[in-house]
Amino acid sequence: MYKFLIKPILFLFDPEWVHHTVFYLLKVIHRIPGVGSMIRGLYHLKDQRLERKLFGLTFPNPVGLAAGFDKDAKLYQELSNFGFGFIEIGTLTPKPQPGNPKKRLFRLPEDNGLINRMGFNNQGVVEAIERLKKNNGVLIGGNIGKNKITPNDEAVSDYVQCFEALFPHVDYFVVNVSSPNTPNLRALQDKEPLQHLLQTLKNLNLKRTSPKPILLKIAPDLIDDQLLDIIDIVTTVKIDGVIASNTTLSREGLISSNRSEMGGLSGKPVAERSTEVIRFLYEKSNNAFPIIGVGGIHSSEDAINKLNAGASLIQLYTGFVYEGPGVIKKINKAILEQVI
Repeated sequence: MYKFLIKPILFLFDPEWVHHTVFYLLKVIHRIPGVGSMIRGLYHLKDQRLERKLFGLTFPNPVGLAAGFDKDAKLYQELSNFGFGFIEIGTLTPKPQPGNPKKRLFRLPEDNGLINRMGFNNQGVVEAIERLKKNNGVLIGGNIGKNKITPNDEAVSDYVQCFEALFPHVDYFVVNVSSPNTPNLRALQDKEPLQHLLQTLKNLNLKRTSPKPILLKIAPDLIDDQLLDIIDIVTTVKIDGVIASNTTLSREGLISSNRSEMGGLSGKPVAERSTEVIRFLYEKSNNAFPIIGVGGIHSSEDAINKLNAGASLIQLYTGFVYEGPGVIKKINKAILEQVI
């Protein structure tokens, strides 16, 4: 129904407007008694064999929603009804910021992709926390970043502020230094500044009675030597895992009319490279840390490819937009078939 009726209508309109409109409508219909239960009945697949125990957490199933979809933690409760095992909110910054000028989100329908140059648009960590206080059992990841106006040599303080503020309200953290849409952010992926940032957060974490998992989200555009540096940093600092990968700056092989827009490309075009990065990290590190695989998962086959490459969990974003909520249940069914 989604692909043949709803999506063609939604794709007639500006994608950012559609995003906010769908958020509003989902929030409204969930106020109707019984709607949440009905949606869970349609899309949830409960089976103990789907559970994954990682970082000291129990994930109900390995299929999560990637950061960027619910930046401000406005709809995580409702989105969880569609069968996700976990929801990652953000990227959040200490101060609210509007992001880059519109138009900044583009569909590439012939390529099954999206290009975005949103620029960490969010209402700030404080407002998100007020909504997270109402969480009713959803496993939440907090994706954190720096404000655009914060220079890189002061970036650590932004990450620390977000970490400290969010700590009581999320189950794990993701350090985002790989978005291409905040000027010079990716320079923080260089070995020295990245190790300093992660070590600072790790030290703060260790002061807590119950430390929380810290993961690093990386770009798919890193070359092998840079990926080896990532392995060295992750294993030296002893953070809990890696998310591979963020959006790409590559435009290789695209045919859609919007292919030359500036920003990060997600969806099918990044699937192969994302899987290559996962496999490289898994093999070269000798499976030293868990990997969450994200990038171009539009089908059960895409998901299984990521898991076979070494991912322990996976996340959707663009595939959720193109394929609809039914894809989550299909992926979980395919995972169960692999288990049997």
